[in-house]
Amino acid sequence: MIQKTSNAFIAASWVALGAGTIGFIVGLARAEMLLNEKGYYFTVLMFGLFAVVSLQKSVRDRLEKLPVTDIYYGICWFGTLLSIVLLVVGLWNATILPSEKGFYAFAFLLALFGAISVQKNTRDNMNFSQGE
Repeated sequence: MIQKTSNAFIAASWVALGAGTIGFIVGLARAEMLLNEKGYYFTVLMFGLFAVVSLQKSVRDRLEKLPVTDIYYGICWFGTLLSIVLLVVGLWNATILPSEKGFYAFAFLLALFGAISVQKNTRDNMNFSQGE
């Protein structure tokens, strides 16, 4: 049975992606840290978003029996885990308040979840419109 993704879940996914990403970036813009530190965290966010979208796509491709090489699949997992580790290491060593560290961690995770959900919804609705 093919079922279209609900508009409520689509909206919730975009809100999660937007709230996480925009919240993280606004937090960086207002932070009292050096520009190179802000650049590090921004790069980790962008890397993480790209990695989880690639991972979601490769996992879905494999489930649908589409060819995905083991090396690409492994790189997707590695990139996803590496982005999380880079954020954790950066926050662990940062000289910011613990509440700020928590804010960045949760905004990052919310953005990653939102990116995965938006990618899933896009893929589901693409398949639905093609009558798969």
